[in-house]
Amino acid sequence: MIGRLNHVAIAVPDLDAAAAQYRGTLGAAVRPPQDEPDHGVTVVFIDLPNTKIELLHPLGDNSPIAGFLAKNPAGGIHHLCYEVEDILAARDRLQAQGARVLGDGTPRIGAHGKPVLFLHPKDFNGCLIELEQV
Repeated sequence: MIGRLNHVAIAVPDLDAAAAQYRGTLGAAVRPPQDEPDHGVTVVFIDLPNTKIELLHPLGDNSPIAGFLAKNPAGGIHHLCYEVEDILAARDRLQAQGARVLGDGTPRIGAHGKPVLFLHPKDFNGCLIELEQV
């Protein structure tokens, strides 16, 4: 059902410093910051040959990333994103197998302009999973 790994998301306390580290120290191709107000984050994507890294920073007072950083002040891996062909079929199959979809189960448009859903980390070995329709 799942396809390729789309990205690994890392919550960071200082977006500019993290982007500079990937650009300068690691020599990666770093895209400009992108505000995603519907998700309460500012993101920076780093392009790698086989996937992407998504740096996440809080945007606004209700950002879920602010809570994550309060518990993990240095930042850390926030979620993994896998591609799926049909997000509604994937959601229905996962729910039928007992997986919990966060929110009301309705896909939202993500940072790539495509529908996304998140799966409860307690159902996936403590890892928050994002599904993105390709």
